[in-house]
Amino acid sequence: MGNRTTLAPPLKIRIVIADDHAVLRESLVMLLGTQADFEVVGSASTGNEALELVKHNSPHVLVLDLFMPEGDGFEVLRTLDHAGARVASVVLTGSDNQADYVQTVRLGARGLVLKSDGPAKLFSAIRNVAAGELAFSDEIAHKVLGAMVHDPHPELASMARLSERERQISMLVARGLKNKDIAAELTISENTVKRHLQSIFSKTGARDRLELAVMALTEISRSAA
Repeated sequence: MGNRTTLAPPLKIRIVIADDHAVLRESLVMLLGTQADFEVVGSASTGNEALELVKHNSPHVLVLDLFMPEGDGFEVLRTLDHAGARVASVVLTGSDNQADYVQTVRLGARGLVLKSDGPAKLFSAIRNVAAGELAFSDEIAHKVLGAMVHDPHPELASMARLSERERQISMLVARGLKNKDIAAELTISENTVKRHLQSIFSKTGARDRLELAVMALTEISRSAA
């Protein structure tokens, strides 16, 4: 009888790793394997291999190096975006080039971790993107959003159709708050936040939280002008 009250283990986050450096790739497999809620379902050394593994293994998260042979990380992200793949990508890179960061986000990456960061940041990024959140450091997020605000997606509708509550939620998303934090800020339930977000995405045409954040920040900058 007591077993009925025991918490079941959480659904494991299925992960594919793509990096052309064999030592790092195998180290990542072992590192991620130390986490009870992670399951590495494949590792690739090229961009083409990464795409095949995503296609056949349906991972929740792809941990992706940018610079690989036979299809670099940019091409992998571009292909996945065009295909409408549901995998959430975390870019793991040694690059310190801001243009690389902006490009990866534009191509659909939802997290970015530097290879110089500690394992805890990678673990956190994987869990965040698997839950539908974004996973960028504050510094990188500000740089990326700042660059994207000046070149927003022209096909996106404006926020004119949003209710006052929906506008509030959009601005809190732009500040990087998660659903539970937005709920606490506005004294509403997390489910209510989710319902509002569904309406916001429908009215604005934003595909996800990142595009919504760009839209909200663009509106702020226009109002301040």
